[in-house]
Amino acid sequence: MPYTETSKGPPPPTNTEAGWGGDGEPGKRRRASLTGIYVLFAAITMFFASLTSSLVVRGGLGGDWSGIPLPGILWINTVVLLVSSAALEVARRALHTGDRSAVNRWWTAGTVLGIAFVGGQYMAWMEVAASGITVASSPGGSFFYLFTVAHAVHIIGGVLALLYIEIQALRLRLGPGKRTAVEVVRLYWHFLAGLWLYLMLLFYFWG
Repeated sequence: MPYTETSKGPPPPTNTEAGWGGDGEPGKRRRASLTGIYVLFAAITMFFASLTSSLVVRGGLGGDWSGIPLPGILWINTVVLLVSSAALEVARRALHTGDRSAVNRWWTAGTVLGIAFVGGQYMAWMEVAASGITVASSPGGSFFYLFTVAHAVHIIGGVLALLYIEIQALRLRLGPGKRTAVEVVRLYWHFLAGLWLYLMLLFYFWG
């Protein structure tokens, strides 16, 4: 729907104002939220690092290890996720300028692409399964499903967060507290995009 100038609402506060990283209580909650997401990043990184270590160790045992051909759709999914991440970044910058119409437009694009990524992953699993590679068929197949499903679980959580912000944006309820949520969700999505790039390199050179 078209937006008028008055529908954009007040511009976001500056970084020194309460609710946007200032010294007030909302600023403290913002810092706590950012600290929490960084702790979550560390936990997820350790989890996937342990899986990577297990893959390397298992790949060096015996002669039954064999990689799996990566479905072409995984490369398409990679582009979709990166574009989704870029769209959220544009939305975040639009929020700082007070352009709510652009926020809604770009955040919606990022959310739709995030959902498309999940659908693409499902198609990739179906393609791999159709080729005869299952969780029990080979160690390489087992690790492929383990890595991609673990990543998909985190992605689905991110999509739910994207949808929450989407609803708040469309209802013009992105106040100072919600802007902190935008920042946290944006960082989380960027992190998952970077993690997926790492997994693709891992699959390509090792899996």
